[in-house]
Amino acid sequence: MAHKPGKVYFTDTEKKWSPFRILALLGIMALVVALTGFGISRLKNQEPEPVPETERVSVPEELSDAEGVLPPEELEKESWLSRLVHPRSKAEKLLSEMSIRDKVYQLFIVFPDQLTGKPPVTEAGDDVRDGLDRYPVGGILFDRDNIQSRAQIGNLLAQMQSYSRIPLLMTCDEEGGRVSRLMKTVGTPYVGPMLSYRDRGEATAKANAVTIAGGLTSCGFNMDFAPVADVWSNPDNSVIGNRAYSTDFDEAAALVRAAVEGFHEGGVACTLKHFPGHGDTYEDSHNGLAKVYRTWNQLEEAELKPFRAGIAAGADAVMVGHLIVGEIDADPATISRVIVTDMLRDELGFQGVIITDSLQMEAITQHYTPGEVALRAIEAGVDVLLAPNNLGEAADALLSAVEDGRLPESRIDESVMRVLQLKESYGILK
Repeated sequence: MAHKPGKVYFTDTEKKWSPFRILALLGIMALVVALTGFGISRLKNQEPEPVPETERVSVPEELSDAEGVLPPEELEKESWLSRLVHPRSKAEKLLSEMSIRDKVYQLFIVFPDQLTGKPPVTEAGDDVRDGLDRYPVGGILFDRDNIQSRAQIGNLLAQMQSYSRIPLLMTCDEEGGRVSRLMKTVGTPYVGPMLSYRDRGEATAKANAVTIAGGLTSCGFNMDFAPVADVWSNPDNSVIGNRAYSTDFDEAAALVRAAVEGFHEGGVACTLKHFPGHGDTYEDSHNGLAKVYRTWNQLEEAELKPFRAGIAAGADAVMVGHLIVGEIDADPATISRVIVTDMLRDELGFQGVIITDSLQMEAITQHYTPGEVALRAIEAGVDVLLAPNNLGEAADALLSAVEDGRLPESRIDESVMRVLQLKESYGILK
């Protein structure tokens, strides 16, 4: 067809979307919206007709909330949508796949020889592989007896990681000074006792922690049982002494905070110890229960300052000492819910991993069986049990407590999640 000059013509497609048609369509949509709004408004203002008593359906009290009355297919859809919007972390996914036995064993960090029964473990043979299969623990604590050279310890850690179904926390006591496992065995950079650096300020405290962390990671470790947050306030105390950062509580708080930052900069999870403060005791908890003669207010004004500072800096774990604070609880802090949960978790706001000091120390073995202390510590709010005197007995006590209802599985899940989240945050979970 010939086109007449001055007149606009549209193809069939263009006719469908001419300006007149678009305006007409918008007008219709506006009318629909207006009518719909009017209807909704009337419904909102309309008083509902009373339902006859005979037609009312009673809803059981336990199903009175929305979740209870949704049909199964709607609940499944809601759960799927929730996972889509909030995808599960590696820790959450792993926890959902674990058996109760796997969960319980994640709450233990043990010496290598506790897996094999044959000390000292210096290489990862079939006995180590079988031990990790039989006892799928959350982590391994290494002592000097396990360390011969940088190549040897690096290979041992790597092999043990390859054997474990769930990646392990690999840790040791590497504080510097007289408490070190690597500096005097494999020759990682030496750092002296922390007290000797007290006058050099926070920058040095941080730099020392970075150095220690570098030595640890070079051998395959991912966690350190340091820094010491105790304050050497009692000159007669020999178990802490120059391991402390200071004899002054405020100075110790500043230095411990800097050390936590240093460990993190060095890529290592760190542990404040020994809560609620071992620096003013006369006794050594390696040999028996140590007593702290402080009230709650006195602790707040003194011993707790470095712990608060370290927690504020993001410390990953806090180790609870085998200390009796008689003014607060007659039980050792290790199994005291008042100290572990009320003080550390609630009052100080610590949300990381709470770990016991070694359960092979005489402060514990003289008074409690491995099963008893394991159960009571978990009930108190502890997350990780360190080197119980009998690993199988301690784990069986927890499994039995879950089975007979004394210990809810949800309580186990709570601690396992903290352990797995710690591993995930340092890239240990793959």
